[in-house]
Amino acid sequence: MLSRQHDQRFVDCLLPTTPPRPAGTIRLLVTQETPSHDKPRLDAFAALLAARLTDAGATVEIVDQPARGNHLRARFVHGASTEKPALVLCHYDTVWPVGALATHPFRIEAGKAYGPGIFDMQSSLALVEYGLRAVRDLDIALPRPITVLITSDEEIGSGSSRVLIEEEARRAAYVLVMESPLPGGVLKTARKGTGTFTVETIGRAAHAGVDPDKGVNAIKEMAHQVLAIHALADREAGTTLSAGMIEGGTATNVVPARAAAQIDVRVWTQSEAARLVQAMAALQPVLSGAQVNVTGALNRPPLEHSATAALFARVQQIGRTLGMELAEGSTGGGSDGNFTGALGVPTLDGLGVPGDGAHADHEHILVDEIAGRAALLVAMWKDLLSV
Repeated sequence: MLSRQHDQRFVDCLLPTTPPRPAGTIRLLVTQETPSHDKPRLDAFAALLAARLTDAGATVEIVDQPARGNHLRARFVHGASTEKPALVLCHYDTVWPVGALATHPFRIEAGKAYGPGIFDMQSSLALVEYGLRAVRDLDIALPRPITVLITSDEEIGSGSSRVLIEEEARRAAYVLVMESPLPGGVLKTARKGTGTFTVETIGRAAHAGVDPDKGVNAIKEMAHQVLAIHALADREAGTTLSAGMIEGGTATNVVPARAAAQIDVRVWTQSEAARLVQAMAALQPVLSGAQVNVTGALNRPPLEHSATAALFARVQQIGRTLGMELAEGSTGGGSDGNFTGALGVPTLDGLGVPGDGAHADHEHILVDEIAGRAALLVAMWKDLLSV
């Protein structure tokens, strides 16, 4: 059985304890800087990860991408099992721009390790690497192979990686998503589906002072549409819509001929997603002579509890063997686990190192929690015989 004490060496490998010691793996990963749109930096980071995972005993393939950063797929087999693999999902892109380290340097203070992207989710990449090393070095028999998929564009919607994620999920027995947990280390067993719609209103331009009645005000039409869109929300069902960006018009003395709005949509269930898609497509103009055009869709389906409940119950049992009492919760944000859960593949999210501040100035992980999460990851690989 793995234990927190046994795996204290994870902390020694992953983080330095005093400044004079060589930087740990988490420091190394955090200080590379990998914003989602910087392909050269992303590709260099992917090559670094590929080398490290190869050294850990995995067979690694770099999946080239023409526009986004390259993705990584690592196969790890320790034993003779021909069972379906466990799929571990990670991403290595962050929301932080190049240069963020100048104002948000990597540091360890009062038991917390800080740095851009450390919580979401560079520390998880280190957990996976050292989990594989532990399986190999301790000669732990696994009931099934492990596939690790590390993608480069999760923070911007997973446009180039979704097909790859879904292909691997269909081959897998279950999916472990190494995203950051909820406060207190709570695992994520439900996520809202997310989407963006663009609503365009078309009117007719006219001089606002001389011929206002000859115009059709596209911004006024947009105001009607925004009110109608917000009325589609269902707080009891957890369905929200928000007009987050609006632009229109050309000058104050011209009746505006066009306006556009970006609408954020969040839903807990696929049935609510279907209702909203239909309702958005059915929007009709209010003003005579106006037009309304709607484009967009949900880019991530909801991760419903039905896809996570059984796997969470098993992992909760495994956690108890390590002295952990794992809890579950939900969040309005999406992840790549939304894709796998929607396929009906058992999925569990939020398995990264506890901390706080994803995407925020105070982003950090709790150093004392590293060993426990590392032990949990290896124990799941070892003990999840069925879901």
